[in-house]
Amino acid sequence: MLVINPVSCIDCSLCESECPIEAIIPDTDDHEKMDDFIEFAEDKSELWPVLDRMHDALPDADNRAKDKEKWHLRSHDAAQTS
Repeated sequence: MLVINPVSCIDCSLCESECPIEAIIPDTDDHEKMDDFIEFAEDKSELWPVLDRMHDALPDADNRAKDKEKWHLRSHDAAQTS
């Protein structure tokens, strides 16, 4: 999981088209969990490392992309980026 800091986001929407699984939605969307998403993203973007290069997808990324009900699976731990 990646997060975008909602405070520093400039609302340019470029990240939406770059996401290969269309998981990025604007924080202005009327989504039932938007407050949770924003709070989680703001918190984790301050703790997790900033990605500055492309990384390979995780081995099970295609299967995870199909699962639209995975919010409960989110991790509070930062992924290893090395």
